[in-house]
Formats: sequence, C-alpha cells, structure tokens
Amino acid sequence: MGILLAVIGPTVANEFQGIRRSKCQQSRDRTQIYEGVDNVLMKRLQALRTEMRTRTSTQSAELDAYLLPMYDEHQSQYLMESDQRIRFLTGFTGTIGEAVVLHRSAAIWTDERYIEQADQELNCAWRLFRTGERPSVAEYLLSELSPEARVGADPQLVPHQMWKALESELNADYIRMVPINRNLVDMVWGGRRPAPRSGAIKVHPMRFAGERWDSKVARLRANLTAMRCDGMIVTSLTEVAYLLNLRGTDIPHVPVFKAYLLVTHRELLLYTNTSRETLGLKNHLKAHSCHNENCVQLRDYGDVWRDLRTLAQHWHRLLVPTAVVFDTGASEAIHATLPRNIVFERPSPIIFLRAQKNQVERQGMRQAHIRDGVAMCEVLSRLEERFIAGDHITELSLAREIDHARKTQNNSEGIAFPTSVAYGVHSSRPNYTPSNRTNIELSEGMVLVDSGGQYEDGTTEVSRTLHLGEPTAEQIRAYTNVLIGMIRLSMLTFPENLKPAELDALARGPVWGSMNDYPHGTGHGIGSYSSVRESPISISYTAKQRFTFKEGYFFSNEPGYYKNGAFGIRLENVLEVVDTGKMHPTGYKFLAFQDVTLVPFEWKLIDRTLLSVPEKKWLNDYNARIRQHVGSELKRKHKMDAFYWMMNKTRHVPEYVTEADYNGVSKPQHNRLSIASALTIGILLTRFVFN
Repeated sequence: MGILLAVIGPTVANEFQGIRRSKCQQSRDRTQIYEGVDNVLMKRLQALRTEMRTRTSTQSAELDAYLLPMYDEHQSQYLMESDQRIRFLTGFTGTIGEAVVLHRSAAIWTDERYIEQADQELNCAWRLFRTGERPSVAEYLLSELSPEARVGADPQLVPHQMWKALESELNADYIRMVPINRNLVDMVWGGRRPAPRSGAIKVHPMRFAGERWDSKVARLRANLTAMRCDGMIVTSLTEVAYLLNLRGTDIPHVPVFKAYLLVTHRELLLYTNTSRETLGLKNHLKAHSCHNENCVQLRDYGDVWRDLRTLAQHWHRLLVPTAVVFDTGASEAIHATLPRNIVFERPSPIIFLRAQKNQVERQGMRQAHIRDGVAMCEVLSRLEERFIAGDHITELSLAREIDHARKTQNNSEGIAFPTSVAYGVHSSRPNYTPSNRTNIELSEGMVLVDSGGQYEDGTTEVSRTLHLGEPTAEQIRAYTNVLIGMIRLSMLTFPENLKPAELDALARGPVWGSMNDYPHGTGHGIGSYSSVRESPISISYTAKQRFTFKEGYFFSNEPGYYKNGAFGIRLENVLEVVDTGKMHPTGYKFLAFQDVTLVPFEWKLIDRTLLSVPEKKWLNDYNARIRQHVGSELKRKHKMDAFYWMMNKTRHVPEYVTEADYNGVSKPQHNRLSIASALTIGILLTRFVFN
C-alpha cells in the first residue's frame, strides 16, 4: 500500500477541535501518515475537495464547505448500499451521522452510542463531535469560514427543517447555503458506486394487513379535508408501503421500495421504477385504465419533480410532512419545487394511522413474537450446552445462528436489523455490532444479544443479557436493577393523556439509584412488518413531544446499564397498549401494557431479594405465559431440549419472604446447573404445568 502524507498546520486549541481521538495522539503540527485503508479514505476526501473546487453550481463559484447528512432522498433511517455515502467517504459504519468537509478540515457528528465506534473507524483527518453538544454544525461552520463563504449540499438528502435552520444561523455571517443538484460524493464514487436496488414490489395480503388500501386512503383523505388541503406528498418509504399495502426489498431489513406518492382528492400517483410493474401489482392498485380517485396511476420515479411543478398551479394548499419524532419530514428539494404559498407543513397523518394497529395486525404481532420466542429459545439453549461442552463460539457465529433460527420460522422475512452479539467489554458499548475486524470468541462473562425479526404478520425486537459461567455480585445487582426498571414500566396502568416521556423515570429509576444511566431512550414505536423504529412514540426524558399512547400502539421497553470498559446489560421487550375498560375521574381512559415478547430472562442474574412482591408476581405471570405459548410451540415442533431449557429458566419465584431471606442468610441462586439437572427440572415442571 502506498503512503499518503497530509500536512496538518497548527491550530488554536479550543472546544471546536473535537473529541480527543485515541488513535490520533500525535501533535497536530506534525506530519500525519496515512496507510492502508486510511490512505484510501484520505484520497477520497481529497477527491471530494477537488470536486468542491471544480464541480460548481449555476453561479460557477467554488464551494468552501460541503454538507453530507446520513439520509437518502426519503430521509430513511436505513440505507441501501448505494446511498451509504458517509460510509464510502469516511469509513464510519454507524447509522447516525452528519459530515462537513472544508478545504482544510473535516468533521463528523454522531450519537453518543457511536462515539467509540467512530473513533476507531475514522482516520485522523476527521474531527469527531457528539450530536446535541457544542459545537453544532452551524457553530463549527461559523468558526471555520469567512463571510460570503458558500456551503453546498444535495437538497434531496437534507431535510427541509435542517436546511432552514442552517440557513438562518449562517446568514448571520452572510454565509450562503447553496443547493448542488449533482451529489459530489457520487461524483467521487463514480463507476464504483453500487447500482441502486430495484427489487420486486409485492402485495401485502389482507390476512396480514387487516384493512384494504383504498379504505386507508379514504381515512387519509378525510384527514386532508379536515385540514382544508387539496392533497399531500408522501415521501416516507414506510408510509407509502403501509398506505398501499405493498412491500419491497430495496433497503436491507426494512420491507420498502423507493417511491413517492401523491395523494389528492381526485388522484393517486405512485412514482417508482416502472420496470418492476407486474400484472399483480396493477390489479392490486386498479392501475389499468385508471381515471378516477380510487385507483393508482403508476409513473416513473423521476417524473415526480415535473408533476409537482405542473400540478402545483392548480392547488391552494398541499400538505408537506414536517419532522415528528423519528421522521424528519420532506427534503429541501421537495420544498424548493413547490410555491411557498401552497405549502402546509404538518406531521404526516399516516404516522398516526399506522401506529394504531388494527385487530388483525395486533394478533399478527402477538403470533410473530411467539415464533420469535421459539427461535430465541432454540439458539440460547444450544449456546449454554455448547459452552459447557467447550465448543468455540464467536460473536459472529452466534449472530448467524440467531439469524438462521429466525429465517426457519413461518412467515419469516429475515431480520429487522443487524443482529448484535456483544461479549465482555464489547457489551459496554450500547450499539456494538460485531464485524470481522472486532469479532471475538465467547468465554466466561456477560453476553448481550440484541436482535429482531421481520415476519409478514409482525416485526420483533428483543434484547437479552446472558452470563456464561459464574456472575459477580455486582453483575447480579446491576442486572436485577435493569429488570426491575423494565417490570415497573410494564406493570403500569395510566390515563391516556400521559406523555411517553413522563414514563422514562419508572424504567431509569433503579439504574439512577446506582448513580448510573444509559445513553439511549427507554422505548420507541415499532411497526408491523415495517420499520423496527417507528414514530410517534419515544420514551426519553429529553424528548419534547406531545403525542400520547393509544390502544393498539406497540413500542419497546429497553432499559440498560453500561459499565465502561467492563460489561453492559440491556433487556428489551415489545409492549402492546391495551384498554383496561376503566375510566379516569377526569374522563380519560385508563390504559395498560401487555408484553408480547416471550423470551426467558437470565435466572442466575436475578437477585429475588431485591424484587418486591408485585414484581415477583409479574415475573411469575410473565414466565407462565412463556411456558403456555412458547412452550406449546416448542413441544409441537419437538424441540424438547429447548423446551426443557425454557422450563428451567422460567421456574417459579417465591412471592413471599422466607425466614432465611428476612435474616439475610439466603443468597441469590446463580450456580450453573448441569444439563442433566436442567432436563430433570424441566420434566418435573412439564408434568406440573401440562398435566
């Protein structure tokens, strides 16, 4: 490999230098040597700077900075390979990021969960900042640029609200935001850029969707009428898929296809790659000779820009989605195409239609989680047996086993996101995902597994923390505190006007009690054969949103504990919001939660003396539901080893305080059982429960 030299001049030490990089300890006023992969990435960065000088906008002036957010044209949370521009340019493989390139510096912002990963993956040409802390992107640009400077960006990739906020802040120093319609990173990528995926579009049948697409469109149009809108532009891929009962394979792990949808009271226009039109798709959308409001006209993906400009002349008000929780709204390019006076910015009504699952979707979610529990029990039971037998198991090999177990279940459509198996110190990194570079073998210690599946009848997500060997008292106490937080949230009955953010302290309280916290939200909405992260529910005490729970919402409950450089714990269930049938004195409904995830907890990590009687009762009821639903399915499939393992992990917790517990004599029972002992206990419990 060649060696590239980049001279880094002396800079003033200030807060804008970024987080201290562990791999970049040499002084900034000395020559930095780039080798291997870092050399390749440095050449790409230099090529982008060349494009900034030569690839110009209509004013034919060079750019002083180039902004690159981690989005595609639809502001998707997950990206196809051809849209992984930040990964191509920087080497950073996280899913949250925003990069800025200037002629003499480059910076990237990412979430706290990805800081350690970014530090290792980025070469030393990049300054690293935490999202939400100083400096912001605008503050950094203001500190680095002179008045009259030009900041370029691809307007299709930048959410409108982000663009306007930057434009407003930079205008104070007369720095201009300039739309660059040919993406400069794509110019550097050139012929090596992977071709965009354009897989088949398939119909999501009524037995899983539970409602016809034209019924959903009618409800959406009623919303638009109430807001006095002529129509709306749907830019979110998950919303297009939900509304039309269609699914695709364009983006890994999320069953969507690239498309825009224009909904008016007289027309439905779907813009996508028309090469994938099929007779089945046309029949489903009634697209043959479509001349009325209850059929869908299929048009080429790129025609949306021409049609928006043309049709806008006849509209008085068009709803253009704005940012809400995990959705960032429409791009700057959409807004720039439309006359400002007709744009009506509001959260997409589809978000709220989709979040409240119908009865068919609710039943599908429950059934999908039972099959998911079967898959997890199969893998985790083999893991313990193989570990005791001395087999060599790595993070990646276990992740592959989990993925395979899911794919063998009925109605499986693969995984919902890359499976994370984090052993030992890796488990202390909240968003760690093993790779060939980081993969290690499992031995005695903590193992955190975070995974989920896509099924035609539902989407699952579950986290479990295991321990191979003998846990320490510190690990038992930390695990039990996380479990208590999860249980307290699951047990809650509450009035329907309660804000999700107000629930966060319930789950975090036990972790806060140990003077710790976790750097991620406690919960988020989850889709039905859709995205694993779905608006409008976000449980985080820092969240500022007014949306409340409704019956039929599904969301995650995922408290954690991370001891830096030592171990980490996360437990995650998906909860369904149910109506209790009772009324609050103010007239609001009382709602409650029901866990749909059915995977056993790690018995030897639970200190039952720390659990209250109601918490023990909840745990026993939860374990009984696992035995009833997952146990029956394991028996039906003759997976008896997994069945006995599950029975052992879900054995009864005494709800009373024994004399030994009261006197502090008793210790948590965490000794490892032999496989033979586990089988014996399982057989006895089977006779008790099923006979």
